[in-house]
Amino acid sequence: MIARVRAGDVEAYAVLVRAFTGLALRAARALGAGADAEDVVQQAFFKAYCALGQFRDDSSFKPWLLAIVANETRNTVRSAVRQRSVVGREATLREAEPLIPETTDPAVAAVHDERRTALLAALEELSEEHRLVVTYRYLLEMDEAETAEALGWPRGTVKSRLNRALRKLKRILPAELDPREGGDEHE
Repeated sequence: MIARVRAGDVEAYAVLVRAFTGLALRAARALGAGADAEDVVQQAFFKAYCALGQFRDDSSFKPWLLAIVANETRNTVRSAVRQRSVVGREATLREAEPLIPETTDPAVAAVHDERRTALLAALEELSEEHRLVVTYRYLLEMDEAETAEALGWPRGTVKSRLNRALRKLKRILPAELDPREGGDEHE
């Protein structure tokens, strides 16, 4: 597909944009772009198109694009003077959720919302590198190799930072929300 774009096939790039817009929006929102997520994603696709000459043929487009989205989000957040609150992030993430809830049981939906809010609050307490690795691996559902490529880190660094981030989350999250509840206790 990239070869077709490089050869001047504009429709091929439109196919890539359609395929990855949803994921890029989720990444931008999860990384703090908030209401600026659409602008961030548009700018990221533009920069990706302009930088296609630097794209390595043996690479995957998704992590490469998400690295650009992460950089654009970081730049946007840094240029904004204000800090986004946990409530603001929650609101923008809710916009990305389907309009029809996965469950119609209000009790289940309330528990889901409570868990999401607690998780987002806990993510806010992590360092940027830990928040990034958790976001890429779990919120964006990227595998370890894609996460390493997107973040520009060796796979061993992804593993160690993810391990440390999960341990910190375990300390921060209420016990009933511990993702490894009943799992091993390494400290």
